[in-house]
Amino acid sequence: MTSIGARMALWYTMAATATLGCVFVVGYHYLDRHLTHGLDILNESEFRQIQSHLGPEFATSSSPFREMRVREITENAAAIFHIEVQLPDGSVMRSSSLNGQDIPDIAGQWQYNAAVADIGELRVGSFSMQPFQIVIGTPLQPVQQVMSNYVRLCFGLMLGMVLVSLLIGLGLTRMLLQPVRLIRDTANRIRSDNLDQRIPVANVGDEISDLARLLNQMFDRLESSFSQIRRFTAEASHELKTPLSLIRLHAEKLLRDPSLSTQNRESAQVQLEEIERLNRIIEDLLFLSRADAHAIELQIQSFDPVHFLNSFEQDATVLVEHHGLRFESTHNGNGNAMADLRWMRQVLLNLLTNAIHVSPSGGVLRLSSLLLDGEWEIALEDEGPGLPADQRERVFERFFRYQGGGKTYGGSGLGLAISRSIIELHGGAISAESCETGQGLRIVIRLPMPKTS
Repeated sequence: MTSIGARMALWYTMAATATLGCVFVVGYHYLDRHLTHGLDILNESEFRQIQSHLGPEFATSSSPFREMRVREITENAAAIFHIEVQLPDGSVMRSSSLNGQDIPDIAGQWQYNAAVADIGELRVGSFSMQPFQIVIGTPLQPVQQVMSNYVRLCFGLMLGMVLVSLLIGLGLTRMLLQPVRLIRDTANRIRSDNLDQRIPVANVGDEISDLARLLNQMFDRLESSFSQIRRFTAEASHELKTPLSLIRLHAEKLLRDPSLSTQNRESAQVQLEEIERLNRIIEDLLFLSRADAHAIELQIQSFDPVHFLNSFEQDATVLVEHHGLRFESTHNGNGNAMADLRWMRQVLLNLLTNAIHVSPSGGVLRLSSLLLDGEWEIALEDEGPGLPADQRERVFERFFRYQGGGKTYGGSGLGLAISRSIIELHGGAISAESCETGQGLRIVIRLPMPKTS
């Protein structure tokens, strides 16, 4: 059981049920003792009544008279009591309710429980009326019946207590843990693109409020750090553009010099190529910085994906054929899609460029599109070496370039990072998967679409 609320509710239920169980146990012993004590009082009252009916002359009367008086008294009480009168000569006179059986005697005790065959358990009181000993037994069956009903009632109440306390516990824990859930939900919403959000804190001084304040302080530090990084990236990228432009101008000026040697001309040409590559990296970093800050405005429009893919297929076919590859494209589903056409085309070109670099000569690149009610799925498959499962998420990190299969893939390592930023700006997701054939990599884009009525 992983939920703290569920565990707290269970602990509350166990504590409440255990407390009620202890109360029931104490109540059981108290009620049993109280009812038994009532029988003792009843036996003593019966003895006092017998004593008053026999009178003081009973000890000196003749045996026939005593027997007659005892039988008269015991028969009157036989409906409730079982009575024995032990005479000085050792003989015993019994009430007819005993059916000739003796009430067991326990030495040293004058109030006790005893079992009599065919009659059951009795609560016995032994009383002295010199020179006689009078033993009175009252059936315990009514007391036992009351205690049995008490036990059944307790079990029923315990079951009800478990259900009620569980519901109360769940309600209490839900109410008590509401601030924790609020912290969780808020913290889950806070990402690098909305670090300005904070957890609402109640004006109290409990532990949960202290935790929320501590987390807000941490988010303040994170926001400050992210802002510094973004500002540095944007400013550094912007500041680099001017000296790079000057270097490029000087390199181009050198190339126009007819007296420049072949070797120096080649060196100047390499410088221009590297400057161009560095400029592209700077532009990409500027784009990512703006994307992180949500400073890029998308021009979302409705369009026919078939027309869009056909237009892209014409350029893609020319591009892949130039590298000795083939391009295939399919689309399923009817309706319009919603996206920024310029940026979606940029994403597909980034994916296509990466796929070209890893595909073997003569390979096939397959672009598939599926438009369903609520989602547009686009996937590009290549026939390259693919990626291990632990690197399929890292491929979207900045400057990540997979080295494997004896080949080194060029590029800045920012193409897929840019593609992810564009797709996330659209509210979609992009991921890398293994192809069904087991060879190559499949990049899947999923964009939410408005549902058709």
